[in-house]
Order: sequence, then structure tokens, then C-alpha cells
Amino acid sequence: MNALTRWDPFQDLMNMRQTMDQFVQGGLLNPDELQPIAMRVDISETPDAYEISASIPGVKPEEVDITLDNNTLTIRGEVREEQERDNQRYHVRERRVGVFARSIILPSDIDANAVEARMENGVLKLHLPKTEGSKSKRIQVQNGKESAQTGKGSKMIEGQSRETQTKQAQSKQTQPASSS
Repeated sequence: MNALTRWDPFQDLMNMRQTMDQFVQGGLLNPDELQPIAMRVDISETPDAYEISASIPGVKPEEVDITLDNNTLTIRGEVREEQERDNQRYHVRERRVGVFARSIILPSDIDANAVEARMENGVLKLHLPKTEGSKSKRIQVQNGKESAQTGKGSKMIEGQSRETQTKQAQSKQTQPASSS
């Protein structure tokens, strides 16, 4: 007679892991090929620009290709393998070689003509200024008493004086109504 056994999902996962380990160790897959070359980045924002730092040690500045298409910044390059010497034998080789690429979508429009890039100690530093239209502007809402003096529902835009706003509001009030 057949006995019922309880299903153990963890045992199934362990069996799958053992099968994958055998598959990789059997030479059918190279574990190093499973992981692409990773480029670590830091992205920060100021009111006027984005600052990006990307770690790409061992890459010469002339071997880095940077493109800006609409708001997508793409950094590409290649880490080349060092030439082996005849009398040299490696015990461990963990540094990766090959092509890398990273695309970053920026939330604001960038002034492509003013982008600056420099390399310092294996770190690519990019300064990406925002266009004038994409910079944020602060609008201050006035309280009811100030509204009565400057005109109904007016808003103060930073960088504009109260005098200028009052004059604009008064000129709107004194303009004659157009006849139809």
C-alpha cells in the first residue's frame, strides 16, 4: 500500500539548488559570466544641476563614451584585460574585464552644451546643468489682506518686488473695459 507523504517546498528548493550547483560546477556555465560588470553611481541634485559620480577604476578617460539623448544619460566603456607574462602564474583572478554600460533617466531637461565630465582617481564625475525651463520656481501665496491691496487672488513670484506686483494689479484695474 502507498503511504501519503507531506509536501515540503523547502526540500524542492534545496533539490533545485543542488541541481544548479552541479550544472555550474560541471563546466556548462562559468559563474563569472553570470554577473555583468557593475558600475556603481552616486546621483545628487542641486537646484541648478545634477551631479553624478561613477566608479570605473582602470578605465582611461578616452575609453569612456558618454551620450545624452533627451533626458537619458548613457555611460559606456570597456575594462581591458592586462597582458599575462610568460613567467607569471595567477592564483586568484577576481577583477572583471569586459564591456560595461549604464543608462540613467534624469527627471529634468539638461543643457547638453554645458555638461562637464572629468576623471579623478578612477571616478568619473559629471556636472549636468538643468535648462532654465526645468528649474523649479517658488510661488508664495499671499493672505487675504495683501490680496485686497494688490488685486484679487494675486500670487507673489520669487524675484518680483511687491511694488511691481502692485503696479501690475493697478494697471489691470484702471484699464477701460473694451466695448463690443
